[in-house]
Amino acid sequence: MAEEKKILYSGMQATGNLTIGNYLGALRNWMTLNEEYECFFGVMDLHSLTIRHEPAEFRKRARDLFALYIAAGLDPEKNCIYFQSHVPAHAELAWILSCYTYMGELNRMTQFKDKAAKHSDNINAGLYTYPVLMAADILLYQADVVPVGKDQLQHLEITRDIAQRFNGVYGDVFTIPEPYMGKMGANVRSLQDPSRKMSKSDENPNASVYLMDDADTVRRKFKRAVTDSESEVRYDVDNKAGISNLMDIYGAVTGKGSDEIEQEFKGCGYGDFKSAVGDAVADLLSPMQKRFQELRNDKNYLDGLIKANDERAYYSSRKTLRKVKKKVGLTEV
Repeated sequence: MAEEKKILYSGMQATGNLTIGNYLGALRNWMTLNEEYECFFGVMDLHSLTIRHEPAEFRKRARDLFALYIAAGLDPEKNCIYFQSHVPAHAELAWILSCYTYMGELNRMTQFKDKAAKHSDNINAGLYTYPVLMAADILLYQADVVPVGKDQLQHLEITRDIAQRFNGVYGDVFTIPEPYMGKMGANVRSLQDPSRKMSKSDENPNASVYLMDDADTVRRKFKRAVTDSESEVRYDVDNKAGISNLMDIYGAVTGKGSDEIEQEFKGCGYGDFKSAVGDAVADLLSPMQKRFQELRNDKNYLDGLIKANDERAYYSSRKTLRKVKKKVGLTEV
Protein backbone atom coordinates (compact mmCIF):
# COMPACT_ATOMS: atom_id res chain seq x y z
CA MET A 1 0.00 0.00 0.00
CA ALA A 2 1.34 3.41 -0.98
CA GLU A 3 2.20 5.72 1.92
CA GLU A 4 -0.42 8.43 2.42
CA LYS A 5 0.88 11.83 1.38
CA LYS A 6 1.15 14.68 3.82
CA ILE A 7 -1.07 17.70 3.12
CA LEU A 8 0.26 21.08 1.97
CA TYR A 9 -1.85 24.24 1.99
CA SER A 10 -1.26 27.63 0.38
CA GLY A 11 -3.04 30.34 -1.57
CA MET A 12 -2.95 33.91 -2.86
CA GLN A 13 -5.29 36.83 -2.48
CA ALA A 14 -7.45 37.82 -5.43
CA THR A 15 -6.20 41.41 -5.38
CA GLY A 16 -4.04 43.21 -7.90
CA ASN A 17 -2.11 41.57 -10.71
CA LEU A 18 0.43 38.85 -9.93
CA THR A 19 4.05 39.85 -10.43
CA ILE A 20 7.11 37.85 -11.41
CA GLY A 21 7.92 38.02 -7.69
CA ASN A 22 4.75 36.06 -6.91
CA TYR A 23 5.64 33.55 -9.62
CA LEU A 24 9.37 33.09 -8.92
CA GLY A 25 8.98 33.35 -5.15
CA ALA A 26 5.98 31.07 -4.67
CA LEU A 27 3.83 29.91 -7.57
CA ARG A 28 6.57 28.17 -9.55
CA ASN A 29 7.70 26.29 -6.46
CA TRP A 30 4.21 24.93 -5.84
CA MET A 31 4.59 22.86 -8.99
CA THR A 32 7.55 20.99 -7.50
CA LEU A 33 5.52 20.00 -4.44
CA ASN A 34 2.52 18.11 -5.80
CA GLU A 35 4.46 14.88 -6.25
CA GLU A 36 5.46 14.85 -2.59
CA TYR A 37 2.29 16.31 -1.02
CA GLU A 38 -1.45 16.34 -1.42
CA CYS A 39 -1.88 20.03 -2.23
CA PHE A 40 -4.68 22.52 -1.65
CA PHE A 41 -4.27 25.91 -3.32
CA GLY A 42 -6.89 28.55 -2.63
CA VAL A 43 -8.04 31.64 -4.46
CA MET A 44 -8.29 33.63 -1.23
CA ASP A 45 -11.17 35.92 -2.13
CA LEU A 46 -12.61 36.22 1.40
CA HIS A 47 -9.30 37.59 2.65
CA SER A 48 -9.37 40.09 -0.19
CA LEU A 49 -12.54 41.73 1.16
CA THR A 50 -10.54 43.60 3.81
CA ILE A 51 -9.75 46.10 1.02
CA ARG A 52 -12.52 47.83 -0.92
CA HIS A 53 -13.01 46.71 -4.53
CA GLU A 54 -15.20 47.37 -7.52
CA PRO A 55 -17.32 44.15 -7.49
CA ALA A 56 -17.22 43.29 -11.20
CA GLU A 57 -13.47 43.85 -11.39
CA PHE A 58 -12.96 41.83 -8.21
CA ARG A 59 -14.87 38.85 -9.65
CA LYS A 60 -12.76 39.05 -12.80
CA ARG A 61 -9.50 39.14 -10.83
CA ALA A 62 -10.50 36.10 -8.77
CA ARG A 63 -11.33 34.13 -11.90
CA ASP A 64 -8.10 35.32 -13.53
CA LEU A 65 -6.12 34.09 -10.52
CA PHE A 66 -7.69 30.63 -10.79
CA ALA A 67 -6.79 30.51 -14.51
CA LEU A 68 -3.26 31.75 -13.78
CA TYR A 69 -2.65 28.95 -11.29
CA ILE A 70 -3.35 26.48 -14.08
CA ALA A 71 -1.59 28.47 -16.82
CA ALA A 72 1.52 28.58 -14.65
CA GLY A 73 1.56 24.78 -14.59
CA LEU A 74 -0.54 23.56 -11.67
CA ASP A 75 -2.55 20.51 -12.67
CA PRO A 76 -6.18 20.95 -11.48
CA GLU A 77 -6.59 17.17 -11.32
CA LYS A 78 -3.48 16.56 -9.20
CA ASN A 79 -4.07 19.58 -6.97
CA CYS A 80 -7.22 20.93 -5.38
CA ILE A 81 -7.42 24.52 -6.70
CA TYR A 82 -10.53 26.19 -5.39
CA PHE A 83 -12.27 29.43 -4.38
CA GLN A 84 -12.19 30.12 -0.64
CA SER A 85 -15.62 31.79 -0.71
CA HIS A 86 -17.18 28.72 -2.38
CA VAL A 87 -16.50 26.62 0.74
CA PRO A 88 -18.69 27.88 3.64
CA ALA A 89 -16.69 25.92 6.21
CA HIS A 90 -13.92 28.56 6.07
CA ALA A 91 -16.17 31.25 7.55
CA GLU A 92 -17.85 28.81 9.98
CA LEU A 93 -14.57 27.53 11.39
CA ALA A 94 -13.13 31.06 11.56
CA TRP A 95 -15.94 32.11 13.92
CA ILE A 96 -15.45 29.08 16.15
CA LEU A 97 -11.67 29.60 16.26
CA SER A 98 -12.12 33.30 17.05
CA CYS A 99 -13.63 32.14 20.34
CA TYR A 100 -10.33 30.38 21.09
CA THR A 101 -8.09 33.29 20.06
CA TYR A 102 -6.90 35.91 22.54
CA MET A 103 -6.99 39.67 21.91
CA GLY A 104 -3.38 39.94 23.00
CA GLU A 105 -2.34 37.54 20.23
CA LEU A 106 -4.11 39.61 17.57
CA ASN A 107 -2.68 42.83 19.00
CA ARG A 108 0.82 41.52 18.34
CA MET A 109 0.26 40.91 14.63
CA THR A 110 2.65 43.21 12.77
CA GLN A 111 0.87 42.79 9.42
CA PHE A 112 -2.28 44.35 10.90
CA LYS A 113 -0.27 47.39 11.91
CA ASP A 114 1.30 47.61 8.44
CA LYS A 115 -2.02 47.24 6.60
CA ALA A 116 -3.80 49.64 8.93
CA ALA A 117 -1.14 52.24 8.14
CA LYS A 118 -1.62 51.72 4.40
CA HIS A 119 -5.43 51.78 4.61
CA SER A 120 -6.01 54.31 7.40
CA ASP A 121 -9.43 55.20 5.97
CA ASN A 122 -10.62 51.58 6.21
CA ILE A 123 -9.29 49.95 9.39
CA ASN A 124 -11.95 47.26 9.62
CA ALA A 125 -12.44 44.29 11.93
CA GLY A 126 -11.59 41.93 9.06
CA LEU A 127 -8.05 43.33 8.95
CA TYR A 128 -7.76 42.67 12.68
CA THR A 129 -9.18 39.12 12.66
CA TYR A 130 -7.48 38.16 9.38
CA PRO A 131 -5.12 35.70 11.17
CA VAL A 132 -8.09 33.73 12.53
CA LEU A 133 -9.53 33.18 9.06
CA MET A 134 -6.05 32.20 7.88
CA ALA A 135 -5.87 29.69 10.73
CA ALA A 136 -9.23 28.27 9.66
CA ASP A 137 -7.99 27.96 6.06
CA ILE A 138 -5.01 25.88 7.13
CA LEU A 139 -6.58 23.80 9.91
CA LEU A 140 -9.71 23.00 7.91
CA TYR A 141 -7.71 20.73 5.58
CA GLN A 142 -5.51 19.29 8.35
CA ALA A 143 -2.44 20.72 6.62
CA ASP A 144 0.90 19.27 7.68
CA VAL A 145 2.98 21.96 5.99
CA VAL A 146 2.48 25.55 4.81
CA PRO A 147 5.00 27.30 2.53
CA VAL A 148 5.82 30.63 4.17
CA GLY A 149 8.25 33.49 3.88
CA LYS A 150 9.73 35.24 6.91
CA ASP A 151 6.98 37.88 6.83
CA GLN A 152 4.30 35.18 7.16
CA LEU A 153 5.81 33.15 9.98
CA GLN A 154 3.94 35.15 12.63
CA HIS A 155 0.59 34.17 11.11
CA LEU A 156 1.55 30.51 11.04
CA GLU A 157 2.66 30.73 14.67
CA ILE A 158 -0.73 32.02 15.79
CA THR A 159 -2.35 29.23 13.76
CA ARG A 160 -0.27 26.70 15.66
CA ASP A 161 -1.11 28.36 18.99
CA ILE A 162 -4.85 28.28 18.27
CA ALA A 163 -4.71 24.64 17.16
CA GLN A 164 -2.72 23.56 20.21
CA ARG A 165 -5.10 25.44 22.53
CA PHE A 166 -8.14 23.79 20.92
CA ASN A 167 -6.50 20.36 21.03
CA GLY A 168 -5.62 20.92 24.67
CA VAL A 169 -9.31 21.30 25.48
CA TYR A 170 -10.90 18.77 23.11
CA GLY A 171 -8.21 16.24 22.24
CA ASP A 172 -6.49 15.49 18.96
CA VAL A 173 -8.67 17.51 16.56
CA PHE A 174 -6.27 19.55 14.41
CA THR A 175 -2.97 18.65 12.78
CA ILE A 176 -0.34 21.16 13.96
CA PRO A 177 1.10 22.64 10.75
CA GLU A 178 4.81 23.13 10.21
CA PRO A 179 6.35 25.91 8.10
CA TYR A 180 7.77 24.78 4.77
CA MET A 181 10.98 26.73 4.30
CA GLY A 182 12.85 24.48 1.88
CA LYS A 183 13.36 25.17 -1.81
CA MET A 184 12.39 28.79 -1.36
CA GLY A 185 12.06 30.86 -4.50
CA ALA A 186 13.77 34.04 -5.50
CA ASN A 187 13.39 37.06 -3.23
CA VAL A 188 12.39 39.50 -5.96
CA ARG A 189 12.71 43.19 -5.09
CA SER A 190 11.15 46.31 -6.58
CA LEU A 191 12.83 47.44 -9.80
CA GLN A 192 12.65 51.06 -8.60
CA ASP A 193 13.45 50.56 -4.92
CA PRO A 194 15.34 47.30 -4.27
CA SER A 195 15.08 47.84 -0.53
CA ARG A 196 11.42 46.71 -0.81
CA LYS A 197 9.79 43.55 -2.14
CA MET A 198 8.19 43.69 -5.57
CA SER A 199 4.50 44.30 -4.86
CA LYS A 200 1.18 43.81 -6.65
CA SER A 201 0.03 47.13 -5.21
CA ASP A 202 3.04 49.34 -5.94
CA GLU A 203 1.90 52.76 -7.17
CA ASN A 204 4.94 53.08 -9.45
CA PRO A 205 4.07 51.17 -12.66
CA ASN A 206 7.78 50.62 -13.41
CA ALA A 207 8.50 48.98 -10.05
CA SER A 208 6.79 45.64 -10.76
CA VAL A 209 6.69 43.29 -13.74
CA TYR A 210 3.28 41.63 -13.99
CA LEU A 211 2.66 38.16 -15.37
CA MET A 212 0.38 39.59 -18.05
CA ASP A 213 2.75 42.36 -19.19
CA ASP A 214 3.50 42.05 -22.91
CA ALA A 215 7.09 41.48 -24.03
CA ASP A 216 7.77 45.13 -24.93
CA THR A 217 6.51 46.31 -21.53
CA VAL A 218 8.66 43.73 -19.73
CA ARG A 219 11.79 44.80 -21.60
CA ARG A 220 11.05 48.50 -21.03
CA LYS A 221 10.61 48.04 -17.28
CA PHE A 222 13.92 46.23 -16.96
CA LYS A 223 15.71 48.91 -18.99
CA ARG A 224 14.39 51.47 -16.47
CA ALA A 225 15.41 49.42 -13.44
CA VAL A 226 17.39 51.29 -10.78
CA THR A 227 21.07 50.30 -10.61
CA ASP A 228 24.16 52.26 -9.45
CA SER A 229 26.85 54.53 -10.85
CA GLU A 230 29.24 51.67 -11.67
CA SER A 231 29.06 49.43 -14.74
CA GLU A 232 30.26 46.05 -13.43
CA VAL A 233 27.75 43.20 -13.20
CA ARG A 234 28.69 41.90 -9.77
CA TYR A 235 26.66 40.42 -6.92
CA ASP A 236 26.87 42.71 -3.89
CA VAL A 237 23.56 43.21 -2.07
CA ASP A 238 24.89 45.90 0.28
CA ASN A 239 26.53 48.13 -2.32
CA LYS A 240 24.83 47.09 -5.58
CA ALA A 241 21.27 46.24 -4.52
CA GLY A 242 19.69 47.01 -7.88
CA ILE A 243 22.09 44.90 -9.93
CA SER A 244 22.00 42.11 -7.34
CA ASN A 245 18.20 42.05 -7.63
CA LEU A 246 18.42 41.78 -11.42
CA MET A 247 20.97 38.97 -11.03
CA ASP A 248 18.60 37.14 -8.66
CA ILE A 249 15.80 37.43 -11.23
CA TYR A 250 18.00 36.37 -14.13
CA GLY A 251 19.36 33.45 -12.09
CA ALA A 252 15.87 32.32 -11.07
CA VAL A 253 14.73 32.33 -14.69
CA THR A 254 17.83 30.76 -16.28
CA GLY A 255 19.04 28.54 -13.43
CA LYS A 256 22.45 30.24 -13.42
CA GLY A 257 24.37 31.12 -10.27
CA SER A 258 25.80 34.56 -9.52
CA ASP A 259 29.37 33.51 -10.41
CA GLU A 260 28.24 32.22 -13.79
CA ILE A 261 26.24 35.40 -14.45
CA GLU A 262 29.23 37.57 -13.53
CA GLN A 263 31.37 35.65 -16.02
CA GLU A 264 28.70 35.81 -18.74
CA PHE A 265 28.52 39.60 -18.53
CA LYS A 266 32.14 40.35 -17.73
CA GLY A 267 33.12 43.48 -19.61
CA CYS A 268 29.52 44.27 -20.56
CA GLY A 269 27.67 47.35 -19.45
CA TYR A 270 24.42 47.48 -17.50
CA GLY A 271 22.46 48.13 -20.68
CA ASP A 272 23.37 44.75 -22.17
CA PHE A 273 22.63 42.98 -18.89
CA LYS A 274 19.24 44.66 -18.44
CA SER A 275 18.29 43.68 -22.00
CA ALA A 276 19.24 40.07 -21.33
CA VAL A 277 17.16 39.97 -18.15
CA GLY A 278 14.18 41.50 -19.96
CA ASP A 279 14.46 38.99 -22.81
CA ALA A 280 14.70 36.05 -20.41
CA VAL A 281 11.64 37.13 -18.42
CA ALA A 282 9.60 37.89 -21.56
CA ASP A 283 10.41 34.43 -22.93
CA LEU A 284 9.41 32.84 -19.61
CA LEU A 285 6.04 34.60 -19.54
CA SER A 286 5.02 34.07 -23.18
CA PRO A 287 3.75 30.44 -22.98
CA MET A 288 2.03 31.15 -19.65
CA GLN A 289 0.20 34.11 -21.16
CA LYS A 290 -0.87 32.05 -24.17
CA ARG A 291 -2.26 29.27 -21.95
CA PHE A 292 -4.02 31.82 -19.74
CA GLN A 293 -5.84 33.32 -22.72
CA GLU A 294 -6.91 29.86 -23.89
CA LEU A 295 -8.39 29.13 -20.46
CA ARG A 296 -10.15 32.47 -20.14
CA ASN A 297 -11.64 32.11 -23.62
CA ASP A 298 -13.14 28.68 -22.80
CA LYS A 299 -15.74 29.59 -20.19
CA ASN A 300 -17.41 26.16 -20.05
CA TYR A 301 -14.11 24.35 -19.49
CA LEU A 302 -13.03 26.79 -16.77
CA ASP A 303 -16.45 26.59 -15.08
CA GLY A 304 -16.16 22.80 -15.05
CA LEU A 305 -12.73 22.93 -13.40
CA ILE A 306 -13.95 25.41 -10.79
CA LYS A 307 -17.00 23.29 -9.94
CA ALA A 308 -15.02 20.03 -9.69
CA ASN A 309 -12.31 21.52 -7.48
CA ASP A 310 -14.77 23.38 -5.26
CA GLU A 311 -16.55 20.07 -4.62
CA ARG A 312 -13.28 18.39 -3.62
CA ALA A 313 -12.48 21.21 -1.20
CA TYR A 314 -16.03 21.18 0.19
CA TYR A 315 -15.87 17.43 0.87
CA SER A 316 -12.50 17.67 2.64
CA SER A 317 -13.52 20.70 4.67
CA ARG A 318 -16.77 19.19 5.96
CA LYS A 319 -14.96 16.28 7.61
CA THR A 320 -13.00 18.64 9.84
CA LEU A 321 -15.90 21.01 10.48
CA ARG A 322 -18.24 18.21 11.56
CA LYS A 323 -15.63 16.98 14.03
CA VAL A 324 -15.08 20.49 15.44
CA LYS A 325 -18.82 21.22 15.82
CA LYS A 326 -19.34 17.94 17.63
CA LYS A 327 -16.43 18.63 19.98
CA VAL A 328 -17.68 22.09 20.98
CA GLY A 329 -21.23 20.83 21.47
CA LEU A 330 -23.06 22.36 18.51
CA THR A 331 -26.25 20.50 17.58
CA GLU A 332 -26.37 18.69 14.24
CA VAL A 333 -29.19 16.62 12.78
